[in-house]
This record gives sequence, structure tokens and C-alpha cells, in this order.
Amino acid sequence: MQGIRSITTLSEHVCFGGVQGFYQHDSDETGTPMKFGVYVPPQAKQGSVPVLFYLAGLTCTEETFAIKAGAQRHAAEHGLMLVTPDTSPRNTGIDGADEAWDFGSGAGFYLDASEAPWSSHWRMGSYVTKELRALVLQHFAARDDRVGLFGHSMGGHGALTLALNNPGLYQSVSAFAPIAAPMQCPWGKKAFKNYLGDDRKAWARHDATELVKAGAKVPPLLIDQGLADKFLADQLSPDVFETACREAGQPLTLRRQEGYDHGYFFISTFVADHLAHHAAALA
Repeated sequence: MQGIRSITTLSEHVCFGGVQGFYQHDSDETGTPMKFGVYVPPQAKQGSVPVLFYLAGLTCTEETFAIKAGAQRHAAEHGLMLVTPDTSPRNTGIDGADEAWDFGSGAGFYLDASEAPWSSHWRMGSYVTKELRALVLQHFAARDDRVGLFGHSMGGHGALTLALNNPGLYQSVSAFAPIAAPMQCPWGKKAFKNYLGDDRKAWARHDATELVKAGAKVPPLLIDQGLADKFLADQLSPDVFETACREAGQPLTLRRQEGYDHGYFFISTFVADHLAHHAAALA
């Protein structure tokens, strides 16, 4: 058992009978201070509760989902803890880290970079699945056998790939508008080439479509995709992922939502359904 690692409380706010807090710690994985949010539902006063990790998209922070999604009301109803990590290391001093909105700061893609200079700090895959998970289990009343994962866009990609690459680690998975076939889209190609180099086999280990084709499985998936999403045609590829899941026997419910775009008005509309999906699996 690892020793208790310290965290710093940045702020805490009573919310629907529970507490929404924001915290910081020194990360061994990224070599930087990392911020994260935790919503502790009122049921945690009586004992440990299931915990649901949410991975945000490009340019977002640990605060984005907590402030914009309206999820705490539903988490309180279901007795779910919500954890929201930041999307990348910050203030690393690496040249080029802050030059583009879709790469570097705010764009960690939830993988462990193998290419210099990114490999020194960009280790968001191990950060989410190992370090942050252990930290939350040490400091909060979270159950280690009832853990879910979901996310949006880049974070939807992260939720799918981290679950597919870590069988049994997550008992429930869902996504909003995920980058579902990143090897086939500009966002994914840019991130993979810079973080992982030219080895397309390494790319495939972080592509949900390719992982499903290779036989990886997760609990039944729920995905919502807005049909007015400006990134749908060029970046997201839900149809490609749906085909791969059908051919591989991976259970998937893909809901196409007419008129909805890529933002948090879309997420806030359907977040209750996602929390219900996780609550049923984690009960």
C-alpha cells in the first residue's frame, strides 16, 4: 500500500447536499502540479460510493465539466462521486506547448507520449488510470470496485481507449461526441505524430476503432453524438466506430441527436442519461 500522498484544497462548495471541491497535488507522472475536481455526493457521509471519472475535451480544464454540465444534481440523486482531471500538464516550459489550441497545453489526448520533449511531462494515460485513481481512493470515500469512465470529444477518445486498454479497470463507460477513429482525422494525426512518432502500430494502441477491431472489449457503451456538430464530418467518425463495434460484438448504443452541436448545451441536455447509465452499471 502506497503512503498517503498530500493534496492541497483550492476551494470547496456545498452543492446539492454534497461538496464540489477543487484540489492540487504534485504529480509523479507528469512532473508538474496537477489540478482536479471532485464532487462528493451526500451519500458519502454514510460510506464509500461509486466513483465516475470524466475526461474533458480540447482546451478544457478540471473546472469545465463541473461548472457547465449540471451533473452534480444527478450525481447526488444516484450517489455517484464525480472526478474531473485537467486535460494536460501546464507551465512545463516546453517550446511550442502553448502555440496551438489542439496540441500541447489543454490537449494531452490521455496517452503517455514517447517522443521528446513531450515524453518528459505528457503522461496523461498513466496519470488518469494509476496516479489520480489512487489519489482519489486515498483521500475520498470512493469504492475501488465500482469505477466508471466517461468523457467528451478528446476526452471521449480518452474514455474509450483507456477503458479498452485496461480490461476490468472500469465497470462502466460512455462518451459524448468522442474522437472515435483518431488515426483517420486531423486532430488525431497531429497529436499522434508529435506525441508518438511515426510508428502507426503505436498509434493504433490509442485508437478506439482499431482497439475494438483487435478484440478489446468494455462494458456496454453509451455514446451521444449531435448531428449539428461542426466537427462530425472531419474529426469524430462515429459511424466508423459503430461498424467496428457491430462486427466485433462490442455492445454499443449510439444515439444521434438532431440539432445538437459539440458544446456543453448538448452535454448538459443528455448528462442525466449518462449518469443513469453509469449508476445502473455501478450499483
